[in-house]
Amino acid sequence: MTVSATVSAASLRSREGSDRAFCDAMLPKVSRTFAISIRLLPTGLERPVLISYLLCRIADTIEDSPNVAAERKAELLGTFASTLDPDARPATVLRETFAAPANDEEMLAREAETVLREYRRLPSEQRRAVQPWIQEMCGGMAEFACRHGQSYQTRVAALSTMTELERYCYFVAGTVGHLLTRLFEGHGAGWTQQRRERLEGLATSFGLGLQLTNIIKDVADDRRRGWIFVPQELCQLEGIDPAHLQDAAHREAGRGVMQLLIAKAQGHLVDALEYSRTLPRRQYGIRLFCLSALYFAVRTLRLAEGNDRLLDPAHRLKISRSEVYRTLTAARIVAPSNTLVAWYFRTLAGSDWNATSRL
Repeated sequence: MTVSATVSAASLRSREGSDRAFCDAMLPKVSRTFAISIRLLPTGLERPVLISYLLCRIADTIEDSPNVAAERKAELLGTFASTLDPDARPATVLRETFAAPANDEEMLAREAETVLREYRRLPSEQRRAVQPWIQEMCGGMAEFACRHGQSYQTRVAALSTMTELERYCYFVAGTVGHLLTRLFEGHGAGWTQQRRERLEGLATSFGLGLQLTNIIKDVADDRRRGWIFVPQELCQLEGIDPAHLQDAAHREAGRGVMQLLIAKAQGHLVDALEYSRTLPRRQYGIRLFCLSALYFAVRTLRLAEGNDRLLDPAHRLKISRSEVYRTLTAARIVAPSNTLVAWYFRTLAGSDWNATSRL
């Protein structure tokens, strides 16, 4: 080997190590909870899931940026989606767009090419599991970004029906459910055709349950950013306009609307429970990873139910750090047993959660 070849190989190893370190460092900055949960995955899955998550956060940052026009967001999402193609050009446009990042999420988006280099280092079968779902996510986000840009200018809620909300949730989270399912199915043994079909049938609902929980938890923050995810359809059932959801004068009606949305999320989380119970019991790490996300969502909905400050712009709904670790400890114990998995779900949900009657 020549001296130049040796230097080149050393340089590549140095860049690879630097890229890996950047991704590892960014994960807890953009999601403390996910940084904890991802450690539960078995060797061989942790890396592709981490990279997939960061790619999703980049798309999410483009969609959420308050300083980028809706039409420009659609262009950027399309460009970002194309960078997942084989032999794609570097994502320099994101470095230009987020040249002066205002937060960790924008820093991640600015350094998208670093994450993409790590994505390209994944085995080809893992890239094939990831690519189509993130590209579909970007396409859906672009569609809703344009729609939101038009509607917000006329002060009309961005989403009008529950069907429309679930379509949005599919693009931003249902796709993730399918992406993870494809990655899971490529790892280890125990994946019968019947099990695969069952998981793929529940993957969308798993994602929707988690996303609806986030929407409920973040309703006040989203409103400050100009987004109204609570559909007009639900608000009309309680006789109010979405724009007045947080008004003190409509407090009771607002609570009624949120209870309708909570009930919808509960139904999807019951499906998420069945998804988790369908995973092979020998795949302990995968089950534990999914159960932790499910149980965190159930705890969050319990906090939201009957919470007088849920719609208070000054209030932030979140489970405590001690509850996070207590939930993880319990999940480790119950994960191998489908009976115990369902029992702990019911324990967290409470006897008054109507969705539990479907178990």
